[in-house]
Amino acid sequence: MKIAILEGSPNRNGSSNTLAESFIRGAEEAGHTVEIIDTAHADIHPCTGCVNCGYEGPCVQRDDVENIRRIILDSDMIVFVTPLYYYGMSAQLKMMIDRFCAFNTSINRKHMKSALISAAWNSDDWTFDALEAHYDTLVKYLNLEDMGRVLGRGCVTPSMTKSSAYVRKAYELGKSLK
Repeated sequence: MKIAILEGSPNRNGSSNTLAESFIRGAEEAGHTVEIIDTAHADIHPCTGCVNCGYEGPCVQRDDVENIRRIILDSDMIVFVTPLYYYGMSAQLKMMIDRFCAFNTSINRKHMKSALISAAWNSDDWTFDALEAHYDTLVKYLNLEDMGRVLGRGCVTPSMTKSSAYVRKAYELGKSLK
């Protein structure tokens, strides 16, 4: 299976990307191929809502999204990776997801698999409620099959994350994919 990892952290060595690395290791050991898309550092412009794409592209904007689109549509699975920012995904990842507007139908038609990986400072039981609600909506809207989530509560620093149980959970999620 081909997996597109959409990393949304502006901190390349942060906790959410640490969890993604473990997921990737497990997925590759299970025989899958992985392509990482660093949405936080790519040249991605916000969707303008012009609808020149006709909801099936191409977009009139000239940035990295057309190449990212090819990678996603060539994949069987999308993994959304984000730090938790104000109880939602990072603006960098959200901007990429907004640009799905130009290829929603293609994603929907593929019935791709998906997963969510996130890390948060907070450890309250409700910490990820809003992010999970958004992700669940994306799963429904894009006709994705949720394969699981790793929600790292209390991942205050990357070093704390590395010593947490969430690293193993991310690895196991990647390893478990069929």
